[in-house]
Amino acid sequence: MKRFSELIQQLETSNKTNDKIAALVDYFSNADDRDKPYVIAMFTGKKPKRPVNTALLRSWATELSGIPPWLFQESYSSVGDLSETIALVLPPPEKITDRKLHEWIKDLAALTGKPDDVKKSFILDAWNSLATPERFIFNKLISGNFRIGVSHKMLVNALAKQSDTDSNKIMHSIMGKWQPEAITYEELIEGAHVNTDNSWPYPFCLAYALEMQPEELGDVNDWQAEWKWDGIRGQIVKRNGELFIWSRGEELVTDQFPELHFLKDELEDGTVLDGEILSIKDGNVQVFSILQQRLNRKTINKSQLNDAPVGFYIYDLLEHETQDVRGKTMSERRTLLEEIVSKLLTKDVALLSPVITFNSWAELAEIRQGSREMNSEGIMLKRKDSLYHSGRKRGDWWKWKINPYTVDTVMIYAQKGSGRRANFYTDYTFAVRDGEKLITVAKAYSGLTDKEIKEVDSFVKRNSLEKFGPVRTVKPELVFEIAFEGIAESKRHKAGLALRFPRILRWRKDKEAEEINTLEDLRQLLNSTLS
Repeated sequence: MKRFSELIQQLETSNKTNDKIAALVDYFSNADDRDKPYVIAMFTGKKPKRPVNTALLRSWATELSGIPPWLFQESYSSVGDLSETIALVLPPPEKITDRKLHEWIKDLAALTGKPDDVKKSFILDAWNSLATPERFIFNKLISGNFRIGVSHKMLVNALAKQSDTDSNKIMHSIMGKWQPEAITYEELIEGAHVNTDNSWPYPFCLAYALEMQPEELGDVNDWQAEWKWDGIRGQIVKRNGELFIWSRGEELVTDQFPELHFLKDELEDGTVLDGEILSIKDGNVQVFSILQQRLNRKTINKSQLNDAPVGFYIYDLLEHETQDVRGKTMSERRTLLEEIVSKLLTKDVALLSPVITFNSWAELAEIRQGSREMNSEGIMLKRKDSLYHSGRKRGDWWKWKINPYTVDTVMIYAQKGSGRRANFYTDYTFAVRDGEKLITVAKAYSGLTDKEIKEVDSFVKRNSLEKFGPVRTVKPELVFEIAFEGIAESKRHKAGLALRFPRILRWRKDKEAEEINTLEDLRQLLNSTLS
């Protein structure tokens, strides 16, 4: 536990990729082998079930520390993180126990279903045997809420460097279904479990945003252009008579999309397709908000099937006749893919992603302007000789998105961040005008420089009006331009609207709060997207 705590502190106190990779390499070189799979699981989003709810933790921490609830709440508001607040307010431990990380995790898992008095006895004894940094980690193990700046790519690069193993092999190995208690670190790194499960997916090939002029990419004949669809990236796996559908988030979502189950009968065994799950009605791709009606549902009723029918736009072929074909060029994979799709009988549900014909970059730029008319986000550019690599590789695939929508808003709420931003107000809520009132339309926490964050933080501390737990109401004076990818009606939001992927585009120091956009402006934008 102490070694893992030290790793977290190193990762949180640095924003340099090389330093983080070095810290990870050092950890995986020296940590207990039984701990390592659990750490990989946490860093790849495999969260265990929460054994104790946060209300009980707050109650026990308040009781043990001897401080009144109001003071605990004030402390929490100041710190901004419940796990850290509890670790700080508790009295010093009477003993120090240096148990292994995997032992703590297994003991916490064993608390599930136990009476509250048993849980309390265990938690209090644990707090009494851990120093403050380890208490913080212990509390995070309970909540499962690790927000650490370690990407999949960074983790894979560190594991590859530490184990002298190909990074693509590791990326493939850590995907999909595996349990840290049932696999050793060596087995995980070597991929001993890969393809023993019929459903096993491959790591997705991802693209970088195009930040140059397309003309700089060279000859147009070297590139294939496709529409960039706004749906759920997925892989369809057919092996040994079974069909599986995976999302890019490594979730098995087969049951959520029964319209695609026909592929079990029409695809040959040993076929893996990469593509986009979309709502498609009458041959047209629908906006993402319609697809959202189908997500994260255990059962799909008839009205949902009718209102948000699903299709699959096929981008690529990863496995053919049981053979991994990711090492073939995209042109070769496309030829095989076209042959497979041509044999499908149900052609209006599983469709080949169309190739856009163009003779010059200027012509493609003109075509790109019509993206929104098709509910597309823009254009994908792929080198015809590119292999299907794991993750992102600069130079092979680019996403050339259309410019986002924007709206001028005023900040009205602020909350402290986490990790290295825990001492600064970095999570903001923005509003537009609705007559004489301000109504919230978006939350965002990305887009500002470190210098701007400090300026906003200073403003919040000087201009707070009210406190609601960790949230501060501030004077509505700072104007920010918010960028977003789409807009839809929403009953869950007070404004009746939801913005897709909102982020701060720039701080409009040149504008006053009276100049921000109105709710009517956003409604007109919504109507224009639906017409």
